[in-house]
Amino acid sequence: MRFASVMTVVMVAALASASCDESLSKLTGPTPDLKPTFSSIQQDIFNAADSSGRPACTRCHTDVGRNPSGGLLLRGDAAYGSLVNVPARGKPGATRVIPGNPDASYIIHKIEGRSDIAGARMPNGGPYLSDGQILVIKRWIELGAPNN
Repeated sequence: MRFASVMTVVMVAALASASCDESLSKLTGPTPDLKPTFSSIQQDIFNAADSSGRPACTRCHTDVGRNPSGGLLLRGDAAYGSLVNVPARGKPGATRVIPGNPDASYIIHKIEGRSDIAGARMPNGGPYLSDGQILVIKRWIELGAPNN
């Protein structure tokens, strides 16, 4: 009987963790397919505007016809290398994305509009990311910010 109880607990825990990311995607409002993967965040947040009127991040963070704002290039294959474990240009001592640590990752400070940021909350002038969209980005960072 004890073995059955242990197995039940293990199965419930496995199901709960498996559904965790699915629950996050239900909160993302204007980006219902957003997942805590780099490719999904790049496609649905960095490269695309959404139905809330939020502009694509690549409107400013591109090298097409301009220098990327803050030196952060979010377009194409260079995006991951420009973001993860890279010092923030406008905030000495800050790192854009610290794998496993969303609260210390400067990108979270910028998109939440925390008081310690240099410059404006992103995207500049809004509309801003929803709490659900931010939660998915935090989850990706918590998972180690893999290039997936």
